[in-house]
Amino acid sequence: MANRATGTFEVKLTPQEQDEQSKLGRFSIDKQFEGQLEGTSNGQMLSASTEVEGSAAYVAIERVSGRLNGQRGEFVLQHRATMSRGVPDLSITVVPDSGTEELIGLSGKMSLRIEEGKHYYEFEYTLEK
Repeated sequence: MANRATGTFEVKLTPQEQDEQSKLGRFSIDKQFEGQLEGTSNGQMLSASTEVEGSAAYVAIERVSGRLNGQRGEFVLQHRATMSRGVPDLSITVVPDSGTEELIGLSGKMSLRIEEGKHYYEFEYTLEK
């Protein structure tokens, strides 16, 4: 049976050393989650831009630490995203066997949305003991 967690988050992307000619970017990620997922995350993002407006891609890995519906632990999220002429395709998945403490056995997918500058998450997950 799938569980669901929703809430908001704030994100800070900090540019790291980049090669401007390659159009590849590297950023550190710091997030603060509120709602049914309460905690923080830290990670790394690699991005690529193109000459076409609205087309780009990124991949990222972030380690989340906190409480998920009251259960404490850490887990890792893998991001894969493309934007094709303004049309997004985003996948955020829990890395298998990355859960710790009360989150051992966690699997699931997260979706994000931005409305009026505010970030929201929806996390569909299972927790098998």
